[in-house]
Amino acid sequence: MQSDEMPWRWFVEHQTPYTSIIHKVKRIIYSGKTEYQQVDIIETYDLGICLVLDGKVQSSTKDEWIYHETLVHPTLFTHPKPKNVLIIGGGEGATAREVLKHKCVEKAIMIDIDKQVVELSKKYLREICENVFEDPRLELIFTDGRKFVEKTSTTFDIAIIDVTDPLSGGPSYLLYTKEFYEKLYQRLSDDGILATQATSTFYSIDCFLAIYNTLSKVFNIVKAAHVWIPSFASTWGFVIGSKKYDPEELEIEYLEEKIKERKITNLKFYTPKIHKSVFVLPPHIERRLKEENRIIRDEQPIFMPA
Repeated sequence: MQSDEMPWRWFVEHQTPYTSIIHKVKRIIYSGKTEYQQVDIIETYDLGICLVLDGKVQSSTKDEWIYHETLVHPTLFTHPKPKNVLIIGGGEGATAREVLKHKCVEKAIMIDIDKQVVELSKKYLREICENVFEDPRLELIFTDGRKFVEKTSTTFDIAIIDVTDPLSGGPSYLLYTKEFYEKLYQRLSDDGILATQATSTFYSIDCFLAIYNTLSKVFNIVKAAHVWIPSFASTWGFVIGSKKYDPEELEIEYLEEKIKERKITNLKFYTPKIHKSVFVLPPHIERRLKEENRIIRDEQPIFMPA
């Protein structure tokens, strides 16, 4: 990030060692380093206000709801009545915001390793987090997500993994391994469901494929989804692992009734038709999912290309 004293500033986000996306910066709202990562909150001309962690755009006020509604709602509507939800990551509060739109959710525990990101979000990203951190159903715990899963005895209906990409030296790469997914499986109810962000299906398709294959070794039902995220300049992958229910089998009429039943009226992207569409993958990805044999392990992690 260039100095605030420069007459013009550009933010460069590296997708691979060979491709980068450049955004002209209107203003730098915050820039600093926490114990775990570099944090920048900037306003760009096209994406609005952005949360950037370790050089990667995490959320943009222009389109964050596409990502967060896709991460949350296909999974929460797949479960007939989720009451207890675990959120790992999601420091800007948008994942919790979407989870708590479901009035059947009685308790959401949000685990984030970086308290400073949450505090900065409360201060500078109110357009994104809204009033979610004041919701009495939300419990915030600042610790390592994996350590929490290993130590807790609580059972959850849903687990949402909204952590940063698996970057070498980053705080999240051990939250994509088979060992972690196995521990989380044990903390889910008999009909529990896990959803995780799974990186770009273009720039980091190897990560996406490996995350899918790794989860398929743990869960009975595993489904891959993707959607175009403008601020990520890519289609973005999500993987759902379920013990009992198949999110792809839900009919449009059923989803329409569930939306009414849970009294959710403030959706910007997710609809029953969108639910069906996100699971439609192009043939080249379907083929590669069937061919993939890598399993991400603690001693053999996978990393983004940049």
